[in-house]
Amino acid sequence: MTTSNTVWHDAAVTKQHRAAHKAQIPCIIWFTGLSGSGKSTVANALEQRLADLSQHTYLLDGDNVRQGLNKDLGFSDQDRIENIRRIGETAKLFVDAGLIVITAFISPFKAERRMVRQLVEAGEFIEVYMGTPLSTCEQRDPKGLYKKARAGEIRNFTGIDSDYEAPEHPDVVLDTSSMSVDCCVDHILDHLIQRGILTAVSARARMKAGNNSGGCNKAEADPANKTAGSGKPSERAG
Repeated sequence: MTTSNTVWHDAAVTKQHRAAHKAQIPCIIWFTGLSGSGKSTVANALEQRLADLSQHTYLLDGDNVRQGLNKDLGFSDQDRIENIRRIGETAKLFVDAGLIVITAFISPFKAERRMVRQLVEAGEFIEVYMGTPLSTCEQRDPKGLYKKARAGEIRNFTGIDSDYEAPEHPDVVLDTSSMSVDCCVDHILDHLIQRGILTAVSARARMKAGNNSGGCNKAEADPANKTAGSGKPSERAG
């Protein structure tokens, strides 16, 4: 709801000033995908790698945000839309502060993801689609949420009785059924370099960090191994 009694006040310190102080280019790295697809796991690993590169970041995770800012929201389509609207506005503020914002939300609807993209300037929204197959996500399911959803014990569960609209033109596509966490992070960092968000100096540091992390190797097919998506079984938020 808007009102004619409020007026936008421009600040003397701009986004450009704040970004210059941090010597970086702010953006939103938006992870979207099914529950159990590896969003939170890869997002957390990405933030760790960016921190190693002296980048100023903030990670907004679906479950965490529902503990505070969005604790009044459920999982109906209407509440999911409002959940993403609030997160989008929050991410926009962090970008204005000069940060690289990483978000991990199912965010099942194209319209809401498009809405967030339109909140920021061209090139500041990077959509990362976790295209891990539903069968893999269900196989992981360490807390039995998919099983409960199949039995009708959980309503509005994305991928079962609530739709997920896959991105048509994502910036990065990852599949943690065949890619390790480090490999996923490498792909995203490569994209950031291509977009000019990470500098050549950061690129050399990335290569060193990647060598230390184990590089881009295929993930083991066994879900019992440490593959993306197995570390955050409660990932339903978004």
